[in-house]
Amino acid sequence: MTITQLEYLVAVDTYKNFAEAAKHCFVTQPTLSMQIKKVEEELNVLVFDRSKKPVLTTDIGQLIIRQARTTIKEANRIKEIISNQKDEISGTLRIGIIPTLSPYLLPLFITDFIKKYPDVSLIIEELLSDQIIKKLDSDLLDVGILVTPLEEKSLIEVPLFYEAFVVYMSTSHPFNERDQIDFSDLDINEMWLLKEGHCFRSQMINICGEQNNTSNNQLRFESGSLETLKRIVEMQYGYTLLPELALNGLANEKKEKYVRHFKAPKPVREVSLVVHRSFMKQKLIELLQQEILRVISDKMQKNNRGKLIKWA
Repeated sequence: MTITQLEYLVAVDTYKNFAEAAKHCFVTQPTLSMQIKKVEEELNVLVFDRSKKPVLTTDIGQLIIRQARTTIKEANRIKEIISNQKDEISGTLRIGIIPTLSPYLLPLFITDFIKKYPDVSLIIEELLSDQIIKKLDSDLLDVGILVTPLEEKSLIEVPLFYEAFVVYMSTSHPFNERDQIDFSDLDINEMWLLKEGHCFRSQMINICGEQNNTSNNQLRFESGSLETLKRIVEMQYGYTLLPELALNGLANEKKEKYVRHFKAPKPVREVSLVVHRSFMKQKLIELLQQEILRVISDKMQKNNRGKLIKWA
């Protein structure tokens, strides 16, 4: 069997659909189906159960796919070795980033990165943490930028910086008169939250403690966007939490009007680059790391100026 045939197997396992897999492999569906059939005949096993919708990978097929992913990575590693020896900076880097980071972090470095490395193509997806983890495991992303720790044995986390939380508070709230807020005073029932699935939501709830939601408010709204929550705070009552980078570009007038900082010790979140243990494209990922650290203050970085862990 060939590397190309293995790539077809992996594509069908990933997309659970022959037509979708063919599209991503840039071949016709009959061509992909014929090549997969050849592999099954050569191995004398059924890799996929085609009677199921979506297509189901058989038990033996899952073992084959696992080895296929490893084989493809090792084959691609040869190309990476040659590229590194030639000191080439080129290729495609697939990045996943969580929604509470992307609008605030990406604009700080992405334009300069593209200008510095014109032969590097960036494919960036805004995804929830669970989606990034799944795509890293499936080799659909090269690197994730998200909040850690994740406690995933298959992944390696490289801390970039530590981002403090701030309170974005309505002017009608009595705490708005305070210069600093004690997080023990916050009430989850007065806080506007992100919807389920966002790790930032869990962090917001944790900061407020283990209080139950007993609110009798007429309006209960949960959003997928911190920007939407900011607008609601400005027009309604209560408060929400923002990451420190969200203050970049915010007018000083709004900062004075709505932003309140926490008393020490301030709650923070750890932001990291996350890669699979069998990751590739180390040079490109290190360049990404350098460009991010270049635009992040020393205070937020602390001691995270080290290089990415190298593999033997």
